[in-house]
Amino acid sequence: MSILKRFSDIMSSNINAILDKFEDPAKMVDQLLNNLEDDLNKVKSETAGVMADEMRGKRELDECTEEINKLFNYAQKAIKAGNDDDARQFLTKKAELVRKQETLQKSYDLAKVNAEKMRQMHDKLVEQIKELQGRRDEIKAKVSMAKAQERINKIGSSVENAGSNLDAFSKMEDKADRMLDRANAMQELNSSKNEDVDSLMDKYSSGSVDVEDELNALKSGMDNSIEEELSKLKEETNS
Repeated sequence: MSILKRFSDIMSSNINAILDKFEDPAKMVDQLLNNLEDDLNKVKSETAGVMADEMRGKRELDECTEEINKLFNYAQKAIKAGNDDDARQFLTKKAELVRKQETLQKSYDLAKVNAEKMRQMHDKLVEQIKELQGRRDEIKAKVSMAKAQERINKIGSSVENAGSNLDAFSKMEDKADRMLDRANAMQELNSSKNEDVDSLMDKYSSGSVDVEDELNALKSGMDNSIEEELSKLKEETNS
């Protein structure tokens, strides 16, 4: 029956299409559940139709069987009544219904088999949906944990990169310190040279007086005056 094959194709194609389309298991399981629930609604409708065919076939078969039995009973009554012609008509009609009964029996048997298959597939699909619903939270929890671990890994990588940047920063800081020390040293050398030249120029400048020399000269002059005055006092005393 085409509906059975179509249902089987829908089930396999849906699952394969979803697996190919999504890499995120959490999204995949939601989509799979949605598709399976849509399929379940279709299967319910198809199963109801097949079951209706089964019930209609059973009803027609029962009605035909009941009519056959009725004709047979009338044929028996006609024979008892001595009316063979009437009995012959009843049996002729009965033979026609027997042929119809055979056709109805085949149709009913096929409808019954198809209905049973549809019920089995319906029940299987219901069980699959229940199982997937039960596992959905577990799957989503695992996906959430995996994503959290990925974020931690990325943060760890960023921290390692930051450490490398700090090392590079320290190297640049050391280099800047060396540059500053060199500049200060050059400044000190240039300042010393300028001071030597300035001192040399002061030495030969006119009118310049060394303060220490002047002070020493003053002290010497004072000492000489005291000695002269002391000598004079001695001479006056002796005379």
